[in-house]
Amino acid sequence: MTLRHMKIFVAVCRAGSITKAGKELFLSQPSVSLAISELEQNYGVKLFDRISQRLHITEAGKELLQYAEHIVGLFEEMEQGIKNWDSLGKLRLGGSITVGCRYLPEAVRLLSKKYPSLQIEVTVDNSDTIEQGISENRLDVAVIEGTVHNPYLISKPLLDDRLVFLCPKDHAFAGKEEIDPALLQRENFLLREKGSAGRERVEELAAAQGLQLRSSWESISTHALLQAVQAGLGVSVLPYLLAKDSLRRGEISLFSVKGVSLWRKLTAIYHKNKYLTQSALDFLALWERLAPEGGF
Repeated sequence: MTLRHMKIFVAVCRAGSITKAGKELFLSQPSVSLAISELEQNYGVKLFDRISQRLHITEAGKELLQYAEHIVGLFEEMEQGIKNWDSLGKLRLGGSITVGCRYLPEAVRLLSKKYPSLQIEVTVDNSDTIEQGISENRLDVAVIEGTVHNPYLISKPLLDDRLVFLCPKDHAFAGKEEIDPALLQRENFLLREKGSAGRERVEELAAAQGLQLRSSWESISTHALLQAVQAGLGVSVLPYLLAKDSLRRGEISLFSVKGVSLWRKLTAIYHKNKYLTQSALDFLALWERLAPEGGF
């Protein structure tokens, strides 16, 4: 099998269509179909099910895709590196919202100081989206909070991170400890979007306590949620690091719930088939060195 087969296979997976992949690659539909057939014959597996004139990738296809994306990506990195040996290199970093707001700016500053000619691209999004970026080789290395779902990713725990319950300063829960978990069902919850680690943690808590929580707000913006809590629209669960300024100013209040701990880990992730450059390794080393000191 050749690199051409891998490129065609990856294009078909991303486009979801042989016709669309052919247009993107400037190849005829029969040429793309032949390449896929040759892959299936060579490995003795079916890569796609063809149902209702649509392609559905099989489990064997998903397994091959994990390798093919990184084979194609590594080749493209080699091409760029050799052709532009004296020009700027590139490192693609990702971070979840908490990481991007609190840690990444300083991490990138320190890395840029060591590698002044390095082009660093940063993506900040919810943890699921960042994990997908690593899985699809759109990001080289990332730091997220929450659980890693893809078994092809390597994860390295870094810093401890704490979520806290927040309420308006005049709320009945304000400053209280050991709130009965059942009382949470009466509240309007202001939550991060689905796919975020914080939302996942709240849903895990509700399931463990057998609670039905009422979500009245959903936002990708921590700032918007803090403003909504301050306005008296409900309670929330957010990272302490992102809420501490509002707490210090007395705009909102903390409360705790009996038997509930909201500690979690910030975790570095990268694909197990990914070749990490020295700058990527230094990025990881930066976190590992500063983790015992409590961060940046």
